[in-house]
Amino acid sequence: MSLKAQIDAYNVQKEAKLPADVLALMDKTNEELIAQHIKNNALQVGAKVNNFNLSNHNGETIELTDLLNKGPVIISFYRGGWCPYCNLELKALNNYLPQFKTQSAQLIAISPQLPDETLSTAQKNALEFDVLSDVSNKVADQFGLLFTLDERIQALYTQFGIDFEKYYGDKSYKLPLPATYVINQQGIITYAFLNEDYTLRAEPADVMAALESEHK
Repeated sequence: MSLKAQIDAYNVQKEAKLPADVLALMDKTNEELIAQHIKNNALQVGAKVNNFNLSNHNGETIELTDLLNKGPVIISFYRGGWCPYCNLELKALNNYLPQFKTQSAQLIAISPQLPDETLSTAQKNALEFDVLSDVSNKVADQFGLLFTLDERIQALYTQFGIDFEKYYGDKSYKLPLPATYVINQQGIITYAFLNEDYTLRAEPADVMAALESEHK
């Protein structure tokens, strides 16, 4: 099943479960975020990515240049383990790992979650790739992906029991736009999926097609 089909199925469940006023607020704030066109200021295809290093879910330091020495790198920026769309995406990417490896590609996921929460996300989803903690969003900012969660959604998520201080170590409510990149061994972005609508995610098959096109 495609990731889009899984997300569509989740959306049906969400609409059946949540009150109409809550759904309306989510839609309204999502539309307002889309209207900000944040993605226009983010790194796009053709841009060179600066080196960075972050700790993975096992506490090991992962450096971009080390990964690029082995092959192209796929980066998935996600909001956090509390986000059902993120979990669907991470699991879908994990299922595609064998195909990605046929192109010598390295897959990493990045969020501003604290290390313990990053570990929980990796374990909960049985992920077999490096999940990195970008505490304070330094790398997400480098990619131009940062936005501040709407105050109305902050309050709603608090009602849902999502404790941002627990997940991120602060209450800045700054998150990265969910985004997926493919970076070639020269450090150049060859594929970028960017969308302010957090319910839309890159299809792993499209990521795979981008990797394969590099070798044609």
